[in-house]
Amino acid sequence: MTIESIQNEIIDEFSMFDDWMQRYEYMIELGKSLPLIQEKYKTDDNIIKGCQSKVWVHAEMNDDKLVFTADSDAIITKGIIAILIRAFSNHHPSEIIDANTNFIDEIGLKEHLSPTRANGLVSMIKQLKLYAIAYQTQIN
Repeated sequence: MTIESIQNEIIDEFSMFDDWMQRYEYMIELGKSLPLIQEKYKTDDNIIKGCQSKVWVHAEMNDDKLVFTADSDAIITKGIIAILIRAFSNHHPSEIIDANTNFIDEIGLKEHLSPTRANGLVSMIKQLKLYAIAYQTQIN
């Protein structure tokens, strides 16, 4: 599946809910299925700067594809990073670098977050793309 098709799937899923309380509950559920980071990677080096909550992300290459694992100490934030990892994990770094993030706006996520969480969301996206850039330079 392409990143875009996964993003469209996420948009479709969020459109099934009538209000934002249901969408928050869904995000919390998504957070429970997050591929969890191993304890040894829960270090300061893997904390995403700019998030109100603690969010750890680890990336590694597996068969030319970048695989992300993560965790957070806040349930909503865990759901947010789960959505991003679902969209970007298991793809080639160049695909992640080139991918747009319009699906975030289409599901209305940023506008329904507090300003600090919205900043955290931007920081999470930036960090995932920075991992992709770092691994892409190793491939070339």
